[in-house]
Amino acid sequence: MTSQDHPTPTPLTELAGKRAVVTGGSRGIGAAIVRNFLDAGAGVVTSARNPDPDAPSGATFVKADLSTADGVRAFADAALETLGGVDIIVNNVGGVRSFHPVLELEKDWQYTMDVNFLASVRLNAALVPSMREAGGGSIVHVSTTATIAAYPMLYHYAAANAALESYSKGLSTELAPDGIRVVSVCLGNVDTPASKSARGQIVEYFGGDPASTDLDDLAKQWAAEIPLGRLGASQDVADAVSFLVSPRASWITGSNVVIDGGKTASLA
Repeated sequence: MTSQDHPTPTPLTELAGKRAVVTGGSRGIGAAIVRNFLDAGAGVVTSARNPDPDAPSGATFVKADLSTADGVRAFADAALETLGGVDIIVNNVGGVRSFHPVLELEKDWQYTMDVNFLASVRLNAALVPSMREAGGGSIVHVSTTATIAAYPMLYHYAAANAALESYSKGLSTELAPDGIRVVSVCLGNVDTPASKSARGQIVEYFGGDPASTDLDDLAKQWAAEIPLGRLGASQDVADAVSFLVSPRASWITGSNVVIDGGKTASLA
């Protein structure tokens, strides 16, 4: 393809008719991604462990525990039954259940690997055959900058996502002949409901008292360490993901896109 043949930008409806699966789409980053896809004309099936009253309307919600192989399989079956096939997969579900020193990580090691790594592996295995039948598609894995810089208490989360990023690169090479693109997005400190609830745990981990700590002030301190001067917003991530699954990103695969306001670059 020459530069003259490059696809011209298309309007917001560029995902019209596409069939998208987004894990963890009831709130925060996942919900913002779902809204973007719906606005762009896609049909969306999403999951969470429990329904959320603020979840985006217009998507099909499936209650699912993706930390288990059976939960992933049930969700994949429901998505295929609803959509008839899949063109886009966003593996967004992830996180940690608790924080521990590195030598005590075995307490939550298996759960962290199941949610942050194996959930994506299992869902892709279940849905990629449909993508191949459709003649192509795109997959996005949501990861973390904890794989780039060592953050205390997040080593189990970082290790699981490092595995996800390595897997993502390998998968991109294997699926390229099928017209399926695979990328990962590496997120810094994004202000979400989950991150807000974790601030108290983080203070406690370092020996502080969450009840007597101004957690909003803590967020401001973190924001001051970011070159662009603020925490990320869910919409920042959603807009990047929407681009990566669109025809505008047709020559991007195997990449790890860092979205962190310049934080990790400032550490180099």
